[in-house]
Amino acid sequence: MPLPLLVLSNGHGEDLIALRVVQALRQRRPERAVLVLPLVGEGQAFAAAAATGQLQLVGPHSPLPSGGFSNQSLGGLGQDLLAGLAQLSWHQWRWVRAWGRSGAPLLAVGDLLPLLLAWASGAAYGFIGTPKSDFTWASAPPAGWGASPLADRYHACKGSEWDPWEWALMGHRRCRIVAVRDRFTARGLRRHGIAALAPGNPMLDGLEPQPSPPAWLSRRQRLLLLPGSREPESRRNAARLLGVLEAWEPACPTTLLLASAARPDPHEWDQLLRRHGLQEGVLTPELEACGAIATWHRGELQVLLGPERFQQWAGWAEVGLATAGTATEQLAGLGVPVLSLPGPGPQFKAGFARRQSRLLGGAVQPCHTPRELAERLRTLLASPALRQTLGRIGRRRMGTAGGSQRLAVLLEQRLLA
Repeated sequence: MPLPLLVLSNGHGEDLIALRVVQALRQRRPERAVLVLPLVGEGQAFAAAAATGQLQLVGPHSPLPSGGFSNQSLGGLGQDLLAGLAQLSWHQWRWVRAWGRSGAPLLAVGDLLPLLLAWASGAAYGFIGTPKSDFTWASAPPAGWGASPLADRYHACKGSEWDPWEWALMGHRRCRIVAVRDRFTARGLRRHGIAALAPGNPMLDGLEPQPSPPAWLSRRQRLLLLPGSREPESRRNAARLLGVLEAWEPACPTTLLLASAARPDPHEWDQLLRRHGLQEGVLTPELEACGAIATWHRGELQVLLGPERFQQWAGWAEVGLATAGTATEQLAGLGVPVLSLPGPGPQFKAGFARRQSRLLGGAVQPCHTPRELAERLRTLLASPALRQTLGRIGRRRMGTAGGSQRLAVLLEQRLLA
């Protein structure tokens, strides 16, 4: 039997990317055992695959108050330390070191932490660098959000957003493959002697646009609201995004699609929407056929709730309203322009929103207030040409689907052979 593969990932978006790659690898080589150690959280993205035997969740893992974003604030770091971050990291270090003594390979998905642990194992490893892109410093910042001249100059001097200590780990003789999210970033790393590849973006795999919306829905303006998946931040961000309803009343029939995660739950959404004058409506067969489990209305505005309906509804939207990470990038990759509204965090703060906008070339536009978001929403809904322009930019920055299959082939050839 071939040696098993251990996958390390450190965040919700990283978990989704790792899952896509593992599934592609298992399709090609079902006899190879794959074990996954989520370094942040409990690895909920892997639960279904683990239940069907595609992979096995292993090692010490635990949810953290910051949701893995302790590097964005001292407060988040303090909360994580109080929750046992240091002990968790130490146990994970020891677990990976023990794995390395077996000689079996590892795949790190994320940034410095999984890369460092993979190197520390003493075994052969591969690296999929998901969060960093040179577009985040080489692209112009969004209007009205200020510049970051010191950080931009620092990255420009290096010629890469990745840092020298990360280059050293990527260039180690035991690192057999380095894959990053775009060709622009791969070129920057190659200038430093790292044989980086950009085989495609696994974020877009399994996200093929669904058929056109039903006829009744295609006659309405369609918005998609994405508050994120981390609690309790997603609940706070959902309330802030719905603040746009105080400054905006649609002039024609409009449907707001709430493709939420498990939380907020329907009762919480009901409370949030009633504060803005919406009343719960009757769930008709045509609404249920779309995947909705509840509906509200006010004037020309209709709101549909569909937990876990992102994949079905994403391609139906004309504009996204978001405080999410991975889902926002996926929506932009489908050609849907997005308006974002950063809040207190720990994830979707002003710096995160500015960076996301630069990464996606302005296909995502951050707003300071719900009123500003309402004004930009009116502009986008009134201009199909502007929506198409921003949609093309988003598609170009996110790249093409198929990255998981190409990565699986490369891993077979370079790490698992």
